[in-house]
Amino acid sequence: MEKYLQKAAILSESLPYIRKFYGKTLVIKYGGHAMVDEALQESFAKDVALLKFIGINPVIVHGGGPQIGRVLERMGIESSFVQGMRVTDQDTMDVVEMVLVGKVNKNIVNLINQHGGIAVGLSGKDGRLLQAEKLLMYDTPKADRPPEIIDVGKVGRVAKVNPEILNRLDEAGFIPVIAPVGVDDAGETYNINADLVAGAVASALQAEKLVLLTDVPGVSNLAGELLSSLNRQEVEALVKSGAIKGGMLPKIGCCLDALAAGVAKTHIVDGRQPHCLLLEIFTPEGVGTEILV
Repeated sequence: MEKYLQKAAILSESLPYIRKFYGKTLVIKYGGHAMVDEALQESFAKDVALLKFIGINPVIVHGGGPQIGRVLERMGIESSFVQGMRVTDQDTMDVVEMVLVGKVNKNIVNLINQHGGIAVGLSGKDGRLLQAEKLLMYDTPKADRPPEIIDVGKVGRVAKVNPEILNRLDEAGFIPVIAPVGVDDAGETYNINADLVAGAVASALQAEKLVLLTDVPGVSNLAGELLSSLNRQEVEALVKSGAIKGGMLPKIGCCLDALAAGVAKTHIVDGRQPHCLLLEIFTPEGVGTEILV
């Protein structure tokens, strides 16, 4: 009986959080180790289905870099990167779209549906969800010349999110799963960083939370201590000190942009932790790092 009482207590303790977030939108960037470990895939799918059943509206944006890399290698197409961005010519873009939209997206949809959710896969082309424009990148400026543009091909940024299709799906009880592929006004297809897409979608939906799943515990200081909560001023100080650097910089930028656009809270969470979404939402301490205005 004791173990059942413990389970009942846990359910009872979650009631204030369910009330707080009932009817609210939660945008989740799904990527990293959580996408390739089978046990973590199951954990994620169960958590997403549960959130929908209790009245929270999850919207998933996923990555797929490792999967794209493996297919390109098998096809004999060499991968190259500039400042962390995959150089994407037309052949590479065809593979990116095939893998993200046709394979990875449908696997996530299928897994959520197996656990009782009703997920629907989308790319940015569906309903013109993600209007894109070419991402301009620049090299390091030299003393004798200004920075020059680096052409990384069909790599884009989000120019506009048209959330109508997401609102319709939400009203009908579906869970949207979005592949980060967008299209410009001329119909050209672009590969877009999934963190940037998640931030733009959260902003357009005025989400209650933006959660980025990563392969690190969260944001740490120079001493390696995990920081559970940060505001903009503290983040800027950590960037200046060098504590925040490398791949964490665009994630931090995504969070700050979303907060400026009206998202209530943003979180950088360790996706290697089973049930990290439930721990983040239904415990007072949460996991990872929350970033506030």
